[in-house]
Amino acid sequence: MFDVLLNLVGFLALTWQNVVMICIGACFITLGIKFHMEPLLLVPIGFSAIIVNLPLSGITSVPHGFLYLVYKYLIKTEVIPLLIFLGVGAMTDFEPLLADPKTFLLGAAAQIGIYCAMLTALVIGFNLNQAAAIGIIGGADGPTTIYTSTKLAPDILGAVAVAAYSYMSLVPIIQPPVIKALTTKKERSVVMEPLRKVSKKEKILFPIITTIVVGLLVPPALPLVGMLMFGNLLRECGVTERLSNTAQNDLINIATIFLGLGVGFMMTADKFLTLQTVEILMLGILAFATATAGGVLLGKLMYVLSHGKINPMIGAAGVSAVPMSARVVQKMGVKENPENFLLMHAMGPNVAGVIGSAVAAGVFIAYIL
Repeated sequence: MFDVLLNLVGFLALTWQNVVMICIGACFITLGIKFHMEPLLLVPIGFSAIIVNLPLSGITSVPHGFLYLVYKYLIKTEVIPLLIFLGVGAMTDFEPLLADPKTFLLGAAAQIGIYCAMLTALVIGFNLNQAAAIGIIGGADGPTTIYTSTKLAPDILGAVAVAAYSYMSLVPIIQPPVIKALTTKKERSVVMEPLRKVSKKEKILFPIITTIVVGLLVPPALPLVGMLMFGNLLRECGVTERLSNTAQNDLINIATIFLGLGVGFMMTADKFLTLQTVEILMLGILAFATATAGGVLLGKLMYVLSHGKINPMIGAAGVSAVPMSARVVQKMGVKENPENFLLMHAMGPNVAGVIGSAVAAGVFIAYIL
């Protein structure tokens, strides 16, 4: 009887690897609570990481463990990432992009980080599926990263998701050095003209037309872009306020909770404490840095072609960490010139980056699966 009781005590089954992962989970919770780094996701991920590394609970067991069911039916089926994209669409204002459509090019240029990280991952030994999932980290879009990784490389989902959301929270630290290295004080001080007013008709037509065009050109990207645009249509059409409010608040909050728990389920010691995880985290930094550089370099070209009317820093916002990267540009612009107000100009490439990363994910899925 005493032996049976001992076998039920988790302490006896606890390994040093479990302890390390519990500490990592606690670190995520600390980062979220104390430093406000993506708390809506790092806190659930951190707590879930602690739970899955506590032995003998059965909460992760197949086929009836709660966290296993969350992962199997909500994450693996891509339901949660798509619901989050619906909520993101309902919260996103595409007016800055519509007011200045050329900023779409800046969002596209920033996606170079995806391909740089992907090619580097291939060079150091990851297979094509894994490299594509890692590359999407450069899109700085958590739901897209998780959606792509779930389809192409579920074995590295935990590490990829952690890298994506961790670096999204570190955008104010990663981006400024890259921006400063590629721009001059004169370029950073450029004051841009106010954006034009966008009509309601344009706002309603944009999600419909975008869905049709993307659906015909890159069908695998349609689930992500379609949900994003459906959420935006609910926001802009003016007759579905209740649905829009639900998507922006209750629905996305519930989805975020399950997303965090599902990602944490993948953070068991045997899957996470590997050299491969360290490599993925390093590649994530490369992805963010090169994505920022790509947007800024095209911004510099636009600065020249516009005879100094476009501030090249707004290209950095093409990294679709909405709205963090746009805020970084705004803060740096004000620092260089107190009269500068770049937030709305930066939001154009910022939201364009969301669409761009989803399309890139669709291209990968189309050609790799």
